[in-house]
Amino acid sequence: MAQFFAILSLVVWAATFIVIVLAVLYRRNPESNAGYFFEDIRRNAIWIACAVAFGTMLGSLYLSEVAHYQPCPLCWYQRICMYPLGVLLLVGGIRRDRMVWTYILPPAIIGTGFAIYHTQLQAFPEQAHPFCKLDDPCTIRFVWEFGFVSIPFMALAAFSFIITMMLVLRSERVYDDLDDDDALDEPEPPVLSVQGAS
Repeated sequence: MAQFFAILSLVVWAATFIVIVLAVLYRRNPESNAGYFFEDIRRNAIWIACAVAFGTMLGSLYLSEVAHYQPCPLCWYQRICMYPLGVLLLVGGIRRDRMVWTYILPPAIIGTGFAIYHTQLQAFPEQAHPFCKLDDPCTIRFVWEFGFVSIPFMALAAFSFIITMMLVLRSERVYDDLDDDDALDEPEPPVLSVQGAS
């Protein structure tokens, strides 16, 4: 099962990269096939991010409650940041709140910070760090697939994808504002005045 979760995290990383590429292509040519695909993703960004958040939550619960991998302090900090995201995104999706990114990004970014630190900590476990406990160390690799995929690496994939989707959602307002500015910059057509004969 650990290998399945590892592969899933790599798929999430690939999806994150693809969405970023599509965003760049959309900016260059909104009328392209890639641009239309990006718009489809943007319309469903909340639900896609919600699915990843709930999937991550269920995966972490499986690892701790079924596989009996004991969460370390850093794992708990990441859980604290991740678990509310699924519920918040679900409520935001039901309410069709296109501003949901304003309260999703802060905990997701904080969780990303913990995940980055924990990922490098498990990659280089010999370093000293303040979070480790003798009976509950943060350096134990319960999962170490393909020589680099650990549990915090999986969390980092999920946080990165959710942040990317929220930025995609936010881009809706950015591009609309740019379109409005372009419309204001367009010169007005000259008004032809017709003078009547005296």
